[in-house]
Amino acid sequence: MKLNYLKSYLILLIGLVAASCELDNFEEPKSTLEGRVVYNGEALGLRSQGVELELWQHGYDLFQKIPVYVAQDGTFSAVLFDGDYKMTLIRGNGPWMDRTDSIDVQVRGSQMIDVEVQPYYVVSNPSVSVNGNNLSVTFTINGINTNRNLEFAAIYMGRTSLTDAVRNEGDFIIPAGEIELGSTVTVEVPIPAALAGRNEIFVRIGAKTVGIPELLYTQVEGKTL
Repeated sequence: MKLNYLKSYLILLIGLVAASCELDNFEEPKSTLEGRVVYNGEALGLRSQGVELELWQHGYDLFQKIPVYVAQDGTFSAVLFDGDYKMTLIRGNGPWMDRTDSIDVQVRGSQMIDVEVQPYYVVSNPSVSVNGNNLSVTFTINGINTNRNLEFAAIYMGRTSLTDAVRNEGDFIIPAGEIELGSTVTVEVPIPAALAGRNEIFVRIGAKTVGIPELLYTQVEGKTL
């Protein structure tokens, strides 16, 4: 009886060692897909991790999406196995018109792609300067696809470069009724008390479309106080 127990134990031990060796020998993905979400060739400013792209690979038993999150400067990256993938954009996730077609992506070593989208509104010609206890801010909102109305523009102020509608120490909202598309907007924005004693402030301007949760932003800009 003891001999049978010993044999069973040895068989189990050998199985565990073999499984461990298989895990140690498992090849990890080494190829890199890098890219940008762009309009007219320019990377778009977004909320960090607010927009998600999806990668799908057919031909495998486990068929599920590979999520790829976009950084605030519009760039993204993923480490993958070599292969052929389909990239899709989630409906209503980004501040642009829905794109129903998928994008064919071939990954062989390192690959770079641009994902072209059609925003509803973009912020152009941003300018921020410190004026005493205020920020002097100018910008222009241009309508690209105006089948959805502009809801507001906003200036977001923060203590780090990760500043947006969710992470900020102060904001200044300008309703759509006070904005003429294509014309320069100039505002004096009080610097929040939480930031007044700091050496530097980070500023972004965002445009919010009605019915779309995510804003389209300018790239973050740091200003010395």
